[in-house]
Amino acid sequence: MKARATMVALVPCLLLAAVGCSGSPAPAAGKSPDPKGSAAAPAPGASGAPAVSAAPKAKDATLEAAALQQGDLAGYQISAQGKNPNAPDGQPQADKKACQPLADVMGDKPDPAAHETVNRGVGSQKQAGLAVSASVSSYGESDAKRVLSRLREAVAACGAGFTATVQKQTGSYRDVKATPYKADGDESVSWTTTAAAAGVSAQVHLVVVREGDRVVRLMALNVASADKKVLVPQEVADKQLEKVRKAR
Repeated sequence: MKARATMVALVPCLLLAAVGCSGSPAPAAGKSPDPKGSAAAPAPGASGAPAVSAAPKAKDATLEAAALQQGDLAGYQISAQGKNPNAPDGQPQADKKACQPLADVMGDKPDPAAHETVNRGVGSQKQAGLAVSASVSSYGESDAKRVLSRLREAVAACGAGFTATVQKQTGSYRDVKATPYKADGDESVSWTTTAAAAGVSAQVHLVVVREGDRVVRLMALNVASADKKVLVPQEVADKQLEKVRKAR
């Protein structure tokens, strides 16, 4: 259980509301504006699962309308929660400048230029342990294009991996590999990596898509089997992008 909690802490638990986040800080690998110290818990709606508090609504009504909601996807539990008070503050710092965009994207928002971001946790009720984070961020269109450009460059430059630190908590991301993935947007980038901290590692898949001045970020891992290769389910990506287009 301790190893599972540490593994879940490898990515910000704000982005994994679907598996529940609570408890005292644990080592976090790479953080976002806030990597979380967290413990794993059952998905909301499961027996013994903690209640998930509602996240504050986005100031941009179209951004809120674009976010996934419970009932949007059959076979998935969708939830939102506010920031974990135990989470450290600050921007994650990569040990290699070229890899900073990859550290940034593991955070509360894809990068510091985002105007506003809404985050959702998506827990699969069909595949045990599969947890997906889904976020939608608003940008100036030139900044949104820059996010994708910087990520493509970072994925190409950081195949050997990097480490990221925030408030003395450090984790590593190794074997960064571009991964083919169908995403119906203006442009997209997809990659896999192995996140590791405190002797525990987890396979993670990330997809970032630009649709005009909106940036969708999707991240998946399996909290029941850390070594299991995962991909963001296609139906999750399709539904999220459909909602972004309809909310415009």
